[in-house]
Amino acid sequence: MSDLHLQADSDLAPEGATPTTDSLPRRIADFETLGEALDYAAKGRRGMNFHDARGTLLRAYPYSELREDALDHAQRFMSLGLEPGDRVALVAETGADFAACFFGAVYAGLWPVPLPLPTSFGGRDAYTEQLDVMLGSSDPQLFLYPESMESFTLPAAEKRGVAHRSWESLDAIEVGNTPLPEADPDAIGYLQYSSGSTRFPHGVAVTHRALLNNLRAHGLGLDVQDSDRVISWLPWYHDMGLVGCMLSPLANQISVDYQKTEDFARRPLAWLDLISRNPGTSLSYSPTFGYDICARRMSSQTKSADRFDLSRWRIAGNGADMIRPDVMQAFVDAFDGAGFPASAFCPSYGLAEATLAVSLMPPGEGIRIELVEEEKLAGGNPAPADDGRPQRYRAIVNCGKAVEGMEIEIRDEAGRILPDHEVGKVFVRGSSIMEGYFRDEEATKACLSEDGWLDTGDMGYLSDGYIFIVGRAKDMIIINGKNHWPQDIEWAVEQLPGFKSGDIAAFAITGPSGEETPAVLVHCRISDSEERVRLRDDIRERIRSITGISPIVELVPPRTLPRTSSGKLSRTKARNLYLSGEIQPFDVAA
Repeated sequence: MSDLHLQADSDLAPEGATPTTDSLPRRIADFETLGEALDYAAKGRRGMNFHDARGTLLRAYPYSELREDALDHAQRFMSLGLEPGDRVALVAETGADFAACFFGAVYAGLWPVPLPLPTSFGGRDAYTEQLDVMLGSSDPQLFLYPESMESFTLPAAEKRGVAHRSWESLDAIEVGNTPLPEADPDAIGYLQYSSGSTRFPHGVAVTHRALLNNLRAHGLGLDVQDSDRVISWLPWYHDMGLVGCMLSPLANQISVDYQKTEDFARRPLAWLDLISRNPGTSLSYSPTFGYDICARRMSSQTKSADRFDLSRWRIAGNGADMIRPDVMQAFVDAFDGAGFPASAFCPSYGLAEATLAVSLMPPGEGIRIELVEEEKLAGGNPAPADDGRPQRYRAIVNCGKAVEGMEIEIRDEAGRILPDHEVGKVFVRGSSIMEGYFRDEEATKACLSEDGWLDTGDMGYLSDGYIFIVGRAKDMIIINGKNHWPQDIEWAVEQLPGFKSGDIAAFAITGPSGEETPAVLVHCRISDSEERVRLRDDIRERIRSITGISPIVELVPPRTLPRTSSGKLSRTKARNLYLSGEIQPFDVAA
């Protein structure tokens, strides 16, 4: 598509930012390497734009300027003795420095490795330990970070004996004139760690060819328009933030407005302010919890119509965790007055091992759900409708159709392909599947077959070409031979007053006699001991009435339950911390 006959740039760009429209003909990621994609984007005027917590523009960073900085860094990296295939670990702070270092590594034939920023849970020691583990896994030849984070990063770098420096210090290295290595489409472009990678991280190795195939499928699936502009607060160390909101806009020549993730956490509605100020059409993505936070924050403020104009929000992407229709409806209810079109919702399904996108809902179809009997979701046989037992259903969100170049199959435990509406393991194959896990052949073979089929670890079913995801196989709780999904237990508690998504973690533990027992950790904000007893009993009864199981219920202090680097609840880590005694429940009388 071409932008040759559009209105003036200033008509469709926030003041001072890079333009939305441009005279550069649009190419939908039809490049062989990521460096080639930046070379082309740099011929136009679009680019990145960085904003503070209040949405004030701090810096416009055209792709042309990014390319110049990246080429300079490539020369600096080569002068440091780095060679093609070496890894460069980067703390993925949202800003021009990370972007320039990332693409500098790409131009030099190096493998950039984005590493997470600190989270609120665990403090400095936990973050340093996480860095230590990831540095050990990726074995980088250089570790770069912002100068302001040296007290966090130095202990991990020195423990591993990794060469390290702040990215501010790179400017002191003279820029040489060494020829860049020849770019190879089948070479590894970068390593991506999945958000749950903590103790045993797996670095997903993605080739340039696989990446560009996925970026093209993403652009085609969203039907990119000349008036589109991306607005994002997602972290660049997560695949949806890095691939979906940094690399995809660049490869498809789209301007982006960025907020830091920590700024979104402090002032979530500033995200919607940025969307409101975009005079063009907006593409913006969030996991379910982002929409939930905004809807809850808005409910206690003035009418949304008085502050926001969300009528031009064309693609409201949703992915990265289970999509909850009740939260999506609450968001619609909160922002309908601001013109938010429910049809803008674009559910998706993806994972780092597939680069990013596996499926996308066709634009304009919005949230579509199917009610599925819980026994069927758990792999059992639904009870006959007339046997006298009440049937319980869960609303499952349609996550769209496979993107270009991707296949999806649903298989049972024996590997047989299941027909439509039968729940089983989700397998995917396509042109953007990972090369493998870095230096972990055993883990690669465990999930990736010789003929290219990837076992995603997710459970779901197909219906007329659409994929429905019902949960993670490893999270399944099996009690007395019956399967239970932890999110069903968590949702049951969330129906009680005062709870929200992320306040509850459900998992199985092994009892004294060796049997599986469900345990539920719940954030408690009540100080009175008698009220705590009543709350615990109410929670236990609520879970029993909905699921038929009687769990161990532990009340824990607020902000205790751990999250992954992308903000999702980590049930596995919560279980490990509980069993190790690091999570200490309140002492509630029997």
